[in-house]
Amino acid sequence: MKPGLAIGDRASFAREVRPEEVVCRLFPDARVMDDMPEVFASAMMIGMMEWACVEQIAPYYETGEGSLGIGFDLNHVSPTPPGLTVTVETEVIGIDGRFITFRVRGHDGQDMIGEGTHKRAVTRWEKFNAKVAAKAAKAHLE
Repeated sequence: MKPGLAIGDRASFAREVRPEEVVCRLFPDARVMDDMPEVFASAMMIGMMEWACVEQIAPYYETGEGSLGIGFDLNHVSPTPPGLTVTVETEVIGIDGRFITFRVRGHDGQDMIGEGTHKRAVTRWEKFNAKVAAKAAKAHLE
């Protein structure tokens, strides 16, 4: 990772919630969820918070690097219907070698919808992809 990212650095990321990102459409084959409300799915909120953190640190990646989410301590506290824009505020609160911890908070223009912490590990894709390929081969998925 390139130098420059520091504890206390903040960023913001915003995106409109799409109709397909609601809880009742999260898994097309999960019929048990069909009657659930059409509100932003918690899994999608978590993914958006990950995306916001990646956007913040991406300028510091070396060629061939990226990061993966490895820790989540998040609360989803308010429903968001499709069409509202969710803004995620990120703040770097810890850097320990290749591990970066963020405080994250999401707002939909009406209410705070979620907050917590998220941890990412910076990795070299070549090394990571080799591990994935070895696991797939061991499971006879090639």
